[in-house]
Amino acid sequence: MARKTALVKVSGDLVSRKDFLTWVKQIIEVENYFVVICTGGGTQINEAFKARGFPVSEFGPLGRETKTFAERQLARDILENNQAEIQDLLAENQIQATVILPVLDIGSVLCHVNGDIFVFAAYLGFDKIYVCTLDERKEKKVEEYKKYLKIEVVSFPESAPQKEGAKPDKMWLEYWEFKEMKWES
Repeated sequence: MARKTALVKVSGDLVSRKDFLTWVKQIIEVENYFVVICTGGGTQINEAFKARGFPVSEFGPLGRETKTFAERQLARDILENNQAEIQDLLAENQIQATVILPVLDIGSVLCHVNGDIFVFAAYLGFDKIYVCTLDERKEKKVEEYKKYLKIEVVSFPESAPQKEGAKPDKMWLEYWEFKEMKWES
């Protein structure tokens, strides 16, 4: 019998959290899933946009609508950082999973896809889809996905411990201030 597959869409707010990693390890080892993690980063992207003076617009029906290449690149850089952070934490904890970004390359045009929409693109290919979010967002997401039987919303408390020393919002602001200085010199 083929191994079961699971897509895990994770909020960027959960990227460095031990409770999230423990949960991923459990679905791999106990439930025997091959896991693909799709990382989000909305909170970090909003903070970085504010720091750079980009507008933080309301989300349209498909997610954040960016107007410039610089906005798209900044969003992608944040998602790539989240991807690298999860990959490092998975390796440190000997957890086998693939980590992807919700960014499509369509004819060499980069197309950001809101992670909550991205799960629909994966729906027919995976046995199970988990949407991992904070408790305060759970009710809205449960309502959004209620007619999709393979999608399960898993929530985590906002105050759970993060990786020691990790402060994503502050980290991103410092990163972009450093990168700005580096580009200007």
